[in-house]
Amino acid sequence: MDKIFFPLEDSNLIDRYREIIDGKTFLVTGGTGSFGRLFVKTLLEKFNPKKVIVFSRDEYKQFLMQKEFPKEKYPQLRFFLGDIRDKDRLYRAFEGVDYVIHAAALKHVPILEYNPSEAVKTNILGAQNIIDAAIDQGVKKVVALSTDKAVNPINLYGATKLAMEKLLVAANAYTGSKPTTFALVRYGNVVGSRGSVIPYFKSLIEKGEKTLPVTDPRMTRFWITLQQGVELVLYALKESVGGEIFVPYIPSMKILDLVKAICPDCGYKIIGIRPGEKLHETLISEEESMHTVKVRTPEGKTYFVILPQFSFETKDTSKWSKYEKLPEGFIYRSDKNDWWLTVEELRKLINKLEL
Repeated sequence: MDKIFFPLEDSNLIDRYREIIDGKTFLVTGGTGSFGRLFVKTLLEKFNPKKVIVFSRDEYKQFLMQKEFPKEKYPQLRFFLGDIRDKDRLYRAFEGVDYVIHAAALKHVPILEYNPSEAVKTNILGAQNIIDAAIDQGVKKVVALSTDKAVNPINLYGATKLAMEKLLVAANAYTGSKPTTFALVRYGNVVGSRGSVIPYFKSLIEKGEKTLPVTDPRMTRFWITLQQGVELVLYALKESVGGEIFVPYIPSMKILDLVKAICPDCGYKIIGIRPGEKLHETLISEEESMHTVKVRTPEGKTYFVILPQFSFETKDTSKWSKYEKLPEGFIYRSDKNDWWLTVEELRKLINKLEL
């Protein structure tokens, strides 16, 4: 279980990714966020890239990250202040870049419901800016981060991420003679990340609370760590041909089991589902499963690959035809999963998280 949840310790796996990373220039949009910091750290400590550029709009977070990764120890690290809404700035930042990892987004569901135009400007128009800049500057590959909320969206955030997915997939038809390919990864809420339920529960327990708030006792969620998210992006970076959406095969958990794992002596109170929140997470819809394959790697990791529904002149997805197709009616939803974490497994994993 440890190897599944805390990856990139396999030397063969690291060597396989090394061939596409060493000597290359990376740019990470939203590079000062939780995912961006760990992705950058992974590149710098496990590989030998030519250059890693952190692109973000928050100068204070860049200042803190510069202290975390001092120039004396990490001379190949650069910081580029800018916003993905600004196409001219992206053109300048993408010059000489081999790979772009697009993690920048506005994500707070209730705030975006109240400020819909801002969500559109960043998550949709910003994505189009990245597409244009990447193609025109000759970026080899773009891998963008999406979310379970893009599947049958019920809130604006999910709708903007769905639009982003459609833009990135279709972008493969517009590259012409340019070398650029576009692919995506899709996963749910990351356990232990800022604003997620585990650190929130722990903060309440530290204050002496013995009754934890639960939105709905039927609620289920997928379990994915930041490290798994990083490895998923590396897998997509290496294996994508263009237009795929990569989804990890990960376990589910019940929210009440999580309460028992964090605080066995605590009770719970039902507070109701919040606006824009789903009872269960969906990573692959029934419609998408009809053009999805299941891939098992030599290291024993499993991924789903959602293939584009139309072909591109310069992108050949036939490499995926040899893999297992999903059964008719398959839906990858957290309550319909065949892999569940027990209370004891949850407790062990929580203890290993760096919160």
